Amino acid sequence: MKKLLTIIIMSAMAVSALADEGMWIPMLLGRNEADMKKAGMRISAKDIYDINNACLKDAILLFGGGCTGEFVSNEGLLLTNHHCGYSYIVKHSTVEHDYLTNGFWAMNRTEEIPCPGLSVTRLVRMEDVTSRVLEGVTPQTSEGERATIIEGNINKITDEAVKGTHYKAIIKPFYYGNQYFMYVNEIFTDVRLVGAPPSNIGKFGGDTDNWMWPRHTGDFSMFRVYAGSDNKPAPYSADNKPYKPLKHLEISLKGIKEGDFTFVFGYPGTTQRYVTSDAVELAANIENPIRIDLRTIRLKHYNNAMNQSAGQRLKYASRVASIANGWKKWQGETQGINRLHGVDKKKEFERSFQQWANDKAEYRDVLPQLHQAYDKLRPIEVELTYFSEAVRASDFMGRAQSYLRLANEDNESEAAKLVSSLKEANNQYFSDFNLHTAVDRAIFVETFVYMWKAGYATYLGDAALGTDAIKAKLEKIYDGSMLNDKEKLRKFLDGYNTGKANKLKDDPGVKLYDQAISIARDAEKIASYGKAYADIQRLMRSYVKGMMEMQPDVNFFPDANLTLRVAYGHVEGFRPRDGVYYKPYSTLQGIMEKENPDIYDYVVEPKLKSLYYRQDYGRYGLLDPANRAAGPDMPVGFIATNHTTGGNSGSPVLDADGRLIGLNFDRCWEGTMSDLLFDPDYCRNICLDIRYCLFIIDKFAGAKHLVDEMTLID
Repeated sequence: MKKLLTIIIMSAMAVSALADEGMWIPMLLGRNEADMKKAGMRISAKDIYDINNACLKDAILLFGGGCTGEFVSNEGLLLTNHHCGYSYIVKHSTVEHDYLTNGFWAMNRTEEIPCPGLSVTRLVRMEDVTSRVLEGVTPQTSEGERATIIEGNINKITDEAVKGTHYKAIIKPFYYGNQYFMYVNEIFTDVRLVGAPPSNIGKFGGDTDNWMWPRHTGDFSMFRVYAGSDNKPAPYSADNKPYKPLKHLEISLKGIKEGDFTFVFGYPGTTQRYVTSDAVELAANIENPIRIDLRTIRLKHYNNAMNQSAGQRLKYASRVASIANGWKKWQGETQGINRLHGVDKKKEFERSFQQWANDKAEYRDVLPQLHQAYDKLRPIEVELTYFSEAVRASDFMGRAQSYLRLANEDNESEAAKLVSSLKEANNQYFSDFNLHTAVDRAIFVETFVYMWKAGYATYLGDAALGTDAIKAKLEKIYDGSMLNDKEKLRKFLDGYNTGKANKLKDDPGVKLYDQAISIARDAEKIASYGKAYADIQRLMRSYVKGMMEMQPDVNFFPDANLTLRVAYGHVEGFRPRDGVYYKPYSTLQGIMEKENPDIYDYVVEPKLKSLYYRQDYGRYGLLDPANRAAGPDMPVGFIATNHTTGGNSGSPVLDADGRLIGLNFDRCWEGTMSDLLFDPDYCRNICLDIRYCLFIIDKFAGAKHLVDEMTLID
């Protein structure tokens, strides 16, 4: 009976890897080609990745440090999500020229706006370098020696790979260090903003609709990559020319229907598919509730401020978007894991693994040692979560961190540099301090009170003091700190030298932060945390290796690590709960149904309404073949079963012929646990229909010259 149970569990896991789950390495896609063609793909694996010929991978870019973009013209025109370009749209916006609210469209090349600090990365080639990276490593090599040997090998390999070129090379571990791949990249730094829809299109539904389906968000923005006269990366110059990519994506206007094959090609950030029950339990039922509660406090105060004025809205828009994204995702993740009984399922598999490993010396003790390492890690991880989400929640404590650094600097020259930097930061900070102080003060007090009640800020006082006393103490600290007094702080910095360090350390705000970080980052505690974490990484390397030996017929995909991957599946609706079925597409009609002029996130642009009422959709509207009398309809979004995560934002969604049909921008809330556990019944990626994107550019913005650059296929 036990043997039968093991076979059933192993078979279930093997099947799960084929049920639209997986983020596959492009270079090895030949292993999946038969399955992809069976699922409906009509192109070959070499059309997707080929180092000898131009292919789809040449059109895919790492956008900034954590999104994906794609070339859609032979003039370097690039599409990504609105939320990926968000910070640059905000950076270029002012109250007088509010591109975030009103949108921005460059009507010619001279109007395109440079974005200093933004880069895009094109993969030139990848290579399995496992044997070279692990050269000199033996089973007897200690972990410290192993790390030193690997680092030396990596430096040698990457230096050789790019010698005499303008390329950059990185090597990343896969399967917890069982395999290593090298990525040779080309990095472009002259990137310019070309277009962005108004927020009421690009962020329609705001944080309320974030992670939710049905979705009606026009989540796209446009940039252009420029290069030198030799078509190679070059720093910004007015003389640079639009980059000529080896490949740009063709765009299909045919549309989608349920059951269509799709694949996502992009840079997923992080997954933890193979972790033990300990990690799943820690995330879902311990850390997530803490993070959610503390971010709820911050969002409450920021949202109240944003409703007061346009200036406040611009000030906090990017911050709120960042905070709310994780806040909502973690709620869905916890619910999804508990709905799946994810911890129990992990434990069930661990029992089968242990049964298999009992007579194998290499793996016999791996799981027991993993559980022990998590027992040591868990309490410190919880404390660090409080530090991250509570201590560092307010700008006040962020500034206290900077001033503590100054107080700890005993070199006069270095201290002078810090003082200069702090003065510059203060000019910006105090420019609207009167508006901001009430918000920041409230966040500081409330998050610290929450942490104190949980027993993680005992340095504030004995529990017998009561909440009101702790609150009063925190308010006194905030109000009494010179970090919140512009003139007092200016005078102090004007005459600062290292002899005044102790006075700075006595400031109530700096002193509080020093107490908090001293406890959270206690040397013994951090050493214990570091050892437990290192043990987990070492043991996971053995655990995953053992999984592969236990299931030799399973095609294991590596966890996401911000390297180029392919995920494939189908356009498909789902049933989020009893009696409810979500269709796999949304339309402009849904935007009109959601319209609420009293709620900023649901305001509909007047011109968009006009186009809707006139059904003026151009070539982008969809006629229902079954009911042509109903007239055209304007598709907005769709969902599919592709396995995605953060970093896939902006990734192209491609059809069976490798043509662009949409932009990936989110996951359905019910399936956000897919970083840890994948459920084919609930896990859906949310995509912007490319026809809505083109409709907005052409009919709404009047920027048809941008569409004319693209290759459209009817």
